Amino acid sequence: MTRPTHRMTFTAAPDDAGKRLDVFLAAAAENLSRSRLKALILDGAVTMDGVAETNPKKPVVAGAEYVIAVPEPVAATPEPQDIPLDILFEDEHLIVLNKPSGMAVHPAPGSQDGTLVNALLFHCQGQLSGIGGVERPGIVHRIDKLTTGVLVAAKTEPAHLGLSALFSTHDIERAYLAVTRGAPRPSQGTVDEHIARSSGDRKKMAVVKNPEAGFGRHAITHYKTLETFGIREKGTNFPSAALVECRLETGRTHQIRVHMAHIGTPLVGDPVYGRHKGVSVLGSGPGRDAGFDAARTFPRQALHAAVLGFVHPITKEALRFEAPLPEDMSDLIAALRRLPKQV
Repeated sequence: MTRPTHRMTFTAAPDDAGKRLDVFLAAAAENLSRSRLKALILDGAVTMDGVAETNPKKPVVAGAEYVIAVPEPVAATPEPQDIPLDILFEDEHLIVLNKPSGMAVHPAPGSQDGTLVNALLFHCQGQLSGIGGVERPGIVHRIDKLTTGVLVAAKTEPAHLGLSALFSTHDIERAYLAVTRGAPRPSQGTVDEHIARSSGDRKKMAVVKNPEAGFGRHAITHYKTLETFGIREKGTNFPSAALVECRLETGRTHQIRVHMAHIGTPLVGDPVYGRHKGVSVLGSGPGRDAGFDAARTFPRQALHAAVLGFVHPITKEALRFEAPLPEDMSDLIAALRRLPKQV
């Protein structure tokens, strides 16, 4: 069965002569990415003066008429699922939401359904114009399955391209709240360390020891200690734990978790980058026991995407969203505040 299409027609100007076909069309058809246009050209969906042109590198001819036959998007492979969403903002271009812990962003081994993509496919039925030719939401950044907080997705290809550009140039405000084992020293600073896949465990990321060798990707995390809890060593003022704000200049896989562990303050509950459960605590009494037990039994990395700010890629409106701490992290912090600060 032939898929219905809509057609886009462009006439090459004298200044366009000699340009690559995919480059010319990407500039002319602002709603389509260059990679999408390249695929359409290879599929024979582009004609020059009525003749199919299947070479993306073919030089453009001045005065020629180029027609792109864009098929309607096919249904996405993941099944739409009616899963409640905590929506912070939505228009015809974007949706911003507060992701709960336990929800993966994309289907993957071990999380084939119940993901954010499944939920968005259901919620946005009839609103997705097709990204890369597929009726799906455009996810431009991810947060880990067990991390909570603000995330934005695109409904249209132009919005997806615009958001991708913002994230690529780091023109995004992103602030996370983390509870760490111990407190960073100094209390605020910047971790500027390359990150790459760990050679010893392919499921983990690690700081690159010799970035000048060309391995890994540049990663920058600015951190600030907001509050400290308890004391972990007698005769010192070394805290047992801390609430830390982390602002991302880059967005690498597990960046905050890796950087905080690298400076000696892994996240409470982190099953991958924390060597021990819980926190070291001096003192005694019910307050000490409550804080110690809360940290020891916390079931995930204590990390929350609290703030996301950006310029709307279509309307150019400045947007900023905040998601309150989830209940489990609020309870953890309340328990840690009961830790004795002197012994």
